[in-house]
Amino acid sequence: MKQRIASVDILRGLTITAMMLVNNPGDWGNVYAPLLHAPWHGYTPTDLVFPFFLFIVGCSVAFAYRGKAPGPAVYRKITVRSLKLIGLGLFLGAFTLSFPFVKEWEAIRFPGVLQRIGVVFFFTALLALHLSSRALVGVVVAFLAVYTAWLGYLPLPDGTAPTFDRAPNNWAMYVDKLILGSHTWQPDYDPEGILSTIPSVATALIGVLAGRYLLNPSPSRTLIRGADKAANLAFMGISLLLFATNFTVSPVNKALWTSSFVIATAAWALLALALIHYLTDERGLRIGSVFKMVGANALLLYFLSSFISKVFGLTGVHAWLYETIYVQGFLPAKLSSLLYGLSVAGFYVGLGVWLYRRGIFVKV
Repeated sequence: MKQRIASVDILRGLTITAMMLVNNPGDWGNVYAPLLHAPWHGYTPTDLVFPFFLFIVGCSVAFAYRGKAPGPAVYRKITVRSLKLIGLGLFLGAFTLSFPFVKEWEAIRFPGVLQRIGVVFFFTALLALHLSSRALVGVVVAFLAVYTAWLGYLPLPDGTAPTFDRAPNNWAMYVDKLILGSHTWQPDYDPEGILSTIPSVATALIGVLAGRYLLNPSPSRTLIRGADKAANLAFMGISLLLFATNFTVSPVNKALWTSSFVIATAAWALLALALIHYLTDERGLRIGSVFKMVGANALLLYFLSSFISKVFGLTGVHAWLYETIYVQGFLPAKLSSLLYGLSVAGFYVGLGVWLYRRGIFVKV
């Protein structure tokens, strides 16, 4: 029987709930600042959500493939799951209501959240199958170092000096434009683009390392001798956060998934996991059970919320619901928008609880 760690399950559910909340405001023109992504450099609480989920993907890989030997059957399972996620993501990007229910080729966005999860899962699972924890640390460092050097120091083909700014001589934007053409979120870049997938794998690998640490009943090496696992996770989180604060080689940037962004968001993920682990797995407090239930069908709920939100937007149902129920003269516009998002997230939380209690688990 696979070992379950409550804190990881709870953090997964919290993260997917936050993802559904920030993705579904009533009005994108009226959103509180913490629920929006940073315009370019810097990060907000919303910018933590996706890296938290990839961190949890890494933890899940550590649990699912613990003790498994590499082989054709395992490789096949990893590949099939990755392709399913990528396929679902492409479906979300291509779907439209008019026959034949697919956008014109030039208008289809190829990258996306589910596509990135699929690609990251594929490489993370393969690396975790074959490498020790020490080797994975080396891979993380190598990925971040190479990515920073590429974006910050390697001249572009025309000899132009590279930049981290939103400009044509930004390597991540250059590669996306060259390879993806019009198939991106914005005309000039995509936050789930090609190059930025490299450091996003590093985010998941840090999750693998955290998962392996939690699974080890008596780790031979600890950062704080004699301290419990929550304290050691918190110490590592604080250390990484201090390092990220003083890491001036690259700016913190989600759109580019810079190395400093990886370090900073991994730090916050470790701190969140440490707190939940201390309260649930170490103190035994019975809290967060709702989010544990939601996390059991996290990808299903994300897909459903994204698909239904798109259908509601295309049909005008979203606008009707929002303007009829939530837009009231006595409510500030941003509060109305937030209440709509909370209602959407609350609905899917309820659905997740309903599925869990009936033993329905849809694995992608």
